[in-house]
Amino acid sequence: MFEMLLIEGLAIGACYGLFGVAVAIIYKTSDVVNFAQGEMGMLATFVAYHIMTAYGWPFYIALPATLLFAILLGMAIEICILRPAKEPTVLGLLILTLGAEMLLMGLAGWKWGAEQKDFPFLLSVSDTVQIFPGFALNSWTIGVFVLTAVIMVLLFLFFRYSKLGIAMRATQQNENAAKIMGIKVERVFSITWGMSSLIGALAAMFFAARSVLDPNFMMEPFMRAFAAAVLGGLTSIPGVVIGGLILGIIENFFGYAWPEWKPIVAFVVIILIITVRPSGLFSKHYVKKV
Repeated sequence: MFEMLLIEGLAIGACYGLFGVAVAIIYKTSDVVNFAQGEMGMLATFVAYHIMTAYGWPFYIALPATLLFAILLGMAIEICILRPAKEPTVLGLLILTLGAEMLLMGLAGWKWGAEQKDFPFLLSVSDTVQIFPGFALNSWTIGVFVLTAVIMVLLFLFFRYSKLGIAMRATQQNENAAKIMGIKVERVFSITWGMSSLIGALAAMFFAARSVLDPNFMMEPFMRAFAAAVLGGLTSIPGVVIGGLILGIIENFFGYAWPEWKPIVAFVVIILIITVRPSGLFSKHYVKKV
């Protein structure tokens, strides 16, 4: 029982961490907490669902089309909603992302309705794979572990060695200095939002495979992913994933012992971390001098 609770906690925690990475990428580059992240992933998942059910396309064809849509959606939100704002405050940017969240949720409800649907995902929590004698994992768990590991390696290589990744890091450290050095900051922001939307769409499809698909299905996963990001540190991508793993384990064991209190675990984590260590467990705290 202990081993199964641990593996399940690590699996759902990896999914929280993966979605938290989508939030952290935007925050690292532009200091914006994107509260529309969940609905961006939700809408992309509905697009995948529509492609597979309305047109009969298999998942391996629907996936790249969905990821392309997710990239364009993220870039469109940055260009059409955030960029026109003139010298926005942190609160103003927060309100803009909340407005985008309501817009996307209303669009999904208008197009696909509010009823719950089963998402035809490639991996399932009911299909088990024998790892070694006496120990088996479902294909969903294996998939989320592999995807999280691959995304982390790709992001490490991207931010360490690619010109665009270095430009993103430079923009995060000092936007004005980045402009002086010739970095097209607005283009960096757009690409960041597109990349974040792509990662969020992948995580959202995994969440949909565990539950049901409706316009509200990403609200709770987003709050847990945000708690994971706060726990690990919003400016540390590896810390976000580790925070997700920790949160998943805590939530799974806590939910097993006291099921009625499981929904509040993420909120308790957010309150405790913000009170004790606002920068998170694995992120350095910087003080900006003006």
